Amino acid sequence: MLRPYLPVLLLLGFVLLNAVLILGIAHLTVRPQPTPVKLQPYESGMVPLGDARDRFSVKFYLVAMLFIVFDIETVFMIPWGVHYRALSCAVPLVAGACPPGRLSVFGLGEMLVFAAILLVGYVYVWKKGALTWD
Repeated sequence: MLRPYLPVLLLLGFVLLNAVLILGIAHLTVRPQPTPVKLQPYESGMVPLGDARDRFSVKFYLVAMLFIVFDIETVFMIPWGVHYRALSCAVPLVAGACPPGRLSVFGLGEMLVFAAILLVGYVYVWKKGALTWD
C-alpha cells in the first residue's frame, strides 16, 4: 500500500533530517557576536531612511492582488497544454496520436474561451484605471 509513496517519504525524511542537522550544527558551532553595526537594518547596500512602518497606497495592494489573480489563471494553462493532444481528438488516442480525420477544435476552443475571459477581465481592470500608478 505504501510502496508507491516510499520514494517521496524517503525524500521527505532526508530533507527534514538534513534541515535539523544543519540547524543543529550551526547552533552548536557559531558564537553570536552582535555589534552595533551588525544590528543595523540592511537593505541592498542602502542606508535605511524613514520608518519601516510607512503606510502603502491602496493601489499597491490592488496591483498585487491583480498580479496574483492573473498569475494563478495562467497556471491553469499548464494542464491544458499537457492534455491538448487528447482534447483535440474526437476519439481516444491510438498509440499517443489522433487517428487521421478525427481531429477536433474542442481543445483549442476551450482555451480560446478561457483566454477571452482573461482578456475581458484585463481590459476591464485597465479601463477602470487600476493599473495606473499615480
